Amino acid sequence: MTEEEKAEKETEEEEEQEMEVWSIEDLIAMTDTVQQGKIDYRGKVLKFQYCELVEAEEPKIKTLRENAKDADKQDYYQKLGNERICKMIEKANKKQPESATLYKESWMLLPTTLKFKISNHIMGIESEGTENFTI
Repeated sequence: MTEEEKAEKETEEEEEQEMEVWSIEDLIAMTDTVQQGKIDYRGKVLKFQYCELVEAEEPKIKTLRENAKDADKQDYYQKLGNERICKMIEKANKKQPESATLYKESWMLLPTTLKFKISNHIMGIESEGTENFTI
């Protein structure tokens, strides 16, 4: 192992040691905590709120056939993702209605690039909103 590889390994080990460890109590509490999100979209800021879901709150939609066409699979997963994000937003809106900015009714009317950025933020995915879209 070269000196550079050793130094890199030591740095990785130090970073791992510095990370905090989640407690089960903190993770469970997240499902009752309203989280605030904020994204930049075309020169303006959009604020929104959401809550983590427990399994019983996850959207229930029919199962996809095993031999479904690719287009049907894509539609299925897009619908499932939209339903999940809407449930997370609706849960937060019920807990803090005075802070609500997004609603299920308006979600489907938003520009696709904006929905993509919001969804990525909520799901913890870091990327540019226009990464998969051309303008």
